This record gives sequence, C-alpha cells and structure tokens, in this order.
Amino acid sequence: MSTATITKPQAQQPGKGSRRFPLPVLLLVVAGVLVLTALVRVISGADDIDSVGQMSTALRLAVPIGLAGLGGLWAERAGVVNIGLEGMMILGTWFGAWAGYQWGPWTGVVFGIVGGALGAVLHAVATVTFNVNHIVSGVAINILALGATRYLSKFTFANAEQGSSKQSPPIDAIGTFDVPGLSKWLDTLNEKHWFLLSDIAGLVGGLLTDLSPVTLIAVALVPLSWWVLWRTAFGLRLRSCGENPVAAESLGVNVIKYKYIAVIISGAFAGLGGAFLSIVASNVYLDGQTAGRGYIGLAAMIFGNWMPGGLALGAGLFGYTDALNLRGGTTNVHALILLIAILLVAGVAYLVWQKKHTAAAITAAIAALMFVWYSTTDDVPKQLVSATPYIVTLLVLALSAQRLRMPKADGLPYRKGQGK
Repeated sequence: MSTATITKPQAQQPGKGSRRFPLPVLLLVVAGVLVLTALVRVISGADDIDSVGQMSTALRLAVPIGLAGLGGLWAERAGVVNIGLEGMMILGTWFGAWAGYQWGPWTGVVFGIVGGALGAVLHAVATVTFNVNHIVSGVAINILALGATRYLSKFTFANAEQGSSKQSPPIDAIGTFDVPGLSKWLDTLNEKHWFLLSDIAGLVGGLLTDLSPVTLIAVALVPLSWWVLWRTAFGLRLRSCGENPVAAESLGVNVIKYKYIAVIISGAFAGLGGAFLSIVASNVYLDGQTAGRGYIGLAAMIFGNWMPGGLALGAGLFGYTDALNLRGGTTNVHALILLIAILLVAGVAYLVWQKKHTAAAITAAIAALMFVWYSTTDDVPKQLVSATPYIVTLLVLALSAQRLRMPKADGLPYRKGQGK
C-alpha cells in the first residue's frame, strides 16, 4: 500500500491551531526572551535566574515531565486520551527502584519502562478493546497504580535494609558528566554577569553540565518521535488513526493494532520518566514521588499543540519554574514577576496591532498590577514559590487555549468495521 493513499485522514484542516510559526520567527522570539531575561537580571539583581546551576536543575526537572508529555502525544496522535500517565509514571518509579536496588540502575531503567508499559496495556484493553471512556480508564489506572505500589512496598521495601513501606533502599547511581572544558568555561563566563553574553552562557552551560546518560536518551526521543510520526509510513498510519480511523481502516490500516502500539509506547515513555525520578533525580523510590508530574506532562503536551517541539518547550518552562521552587528562589520568583509584566506589555502592543482593544485594555491593567506588585515588594511569600509551577501550568493553558487543535478522533470510541 502506498503511503500517499492515507494522507487525507491526517491532513490538517484550517481553523484553530492550524497555523504554525516559521523557524525564523521562533528564533526571533527566543532571542527576544533572552534579551528580556538579561534585562530583568540586571534590574533585579537576581543573578541566579539564568545561572548554569538553575538551567541544569531545570533540565533535570523537565525530563520526567517531557517524557510523560511525549507519552501522551503518542497515545493521543492515535486517538486515545491518556489521563493515566501519572499512574504509569508511578509504576515506573516503583518497578525501576525495585529492580534497581537488586540488579543495578540500568536494569532498573529497563524495568521502569516495562512497568509503565504494563499500565498502558491495561489502559489499551479498556479503551481500545472494550471502549471504556478514556478519562474513566485513565483515572482508574492512576488509582490502581498508587494502591498497587503502596501494597507491594509493604512486602518488598519494608523488610529490606535501609528501606521502609514508603521508601526503597538506596540505588547505585548511574553517574553524571560534564562536557570537558566547555562546561567549565561557560560557567566561568556566566559568573562574570555580563549583559546577554553571560545569560547565553548560563543557558548553554546548563545544557552541558551535570548530565545523565538517561537525560541524553530522553532528549533524543523528542526529535526521534517527530521523525517517526511525521516522516515515516508507520507514523502516517498511526496519526491517521487519530484523525479519521474509519477512513484509515478503509485504506487497509489495522486501526486497533496501531492504537495498541501507540498506547504501549506512551506507557513506556511515562515509565521511563518514573524510573528517571527514582534512579537519576533521586537514588530511592518514595511514596508520592511523581507529585503530579504526569498531569503536568499532559499540560505540556497540550501547550505544545500535540507537537514534539512545542511539548519540549512546555516541559522546559515547567521544569524551569519547578527549579525556582527547588532552589529556594523567592528572589528569583520576584524577578519573574517583572519579566511577566514586561512580556504583558509586549502582549498589549500585539493586541493593539491586531485591533483587539478590549483584550489589550485588560492585558494592560494586569501588566500595571504586576509592575505595582514588583515595585512595592522586595520578596514574595514562600507559599507562592511552591505554587509557581502549578500557577504557570494554569496560565499557560489558559493563554494558549485559542490556538490548540487536538486530533479530530481523539478520545472518540471506535470499533473495528464501524464504517462499513
């Protein structure tokens, strides 16, 4: 069967979310954000907002979120909503730790992937074979995974040396590395606090410092997923199942098989994210270790408009705000208020150019409030710092909602032969 015969089901229709920004525009936006960040750093004196340490921590925190989001992208591109990413991550943390402390960290990574895939099999059986509501099935997977891992911990970790019913014994470290010479040079350049040049050094240095091999694997999965889904016949058929499964089946695509494959890959990615948490980010399994990262990964996927590149940007944004919390950044969050205010002013100019005067007036009022908040305070409450990742999640989804376009058959029930 020619791959060209199934291009129609996956073709994107005009409408919300169909417009994509060209690469030069995206690069210009990134450069503008870097300049604004450098300006905010100089004005506020918060030198840590783009330091090598901040960016390295942000990358480490973005990896499990990105893997969960990537898993959600695979499932939803095939038409299956995967709310169960959180549960699959939980299974990945437990299975990864259980195998890791007995047979080594790399074995734990493999078992973490298998654990997440097992949760995905349950979700696929429920949604694809029995047409259970996707949301109901996903929530059930989350509850089942949480209960099962707590139950299993009582029989495995509780009786192990240095373990308990809520914590595994320590796991051997996989280890990290820096790019020789370049990492140290960029760190030195970043510490000079030169305008823009040091900020770029902090961003690039954070991507080259304290790296885990699993981090490299996770980062490589983003372009690999794009290539498989958008540049191969396999990916074309899989995406057609999420756009128009009836048309895909009429052209010879085994829709049920492709949905199963996509959901299992989805769970494997989420399981890898869970294993990363218990083996790389920490060296133990802890009850509640995922802390909602599966849901945030789903938000990153939506923010990225069901595209790998946008998903990676969303995961980086959420990882960065989480890093502010982890590094005790009350001063950094205060500087972030100024950055948001300046970005809102830019938004006002754009809305005026678009002749959306009401929206521009509302945005201008919010920007003014942000400037007043920044200028009248020297710090922010610690509670706000802790809530920053979740506040950013809500704001990003609210602001990006108008440009989103999910796969047309996402979440819809499908039975083999229903188009006949």
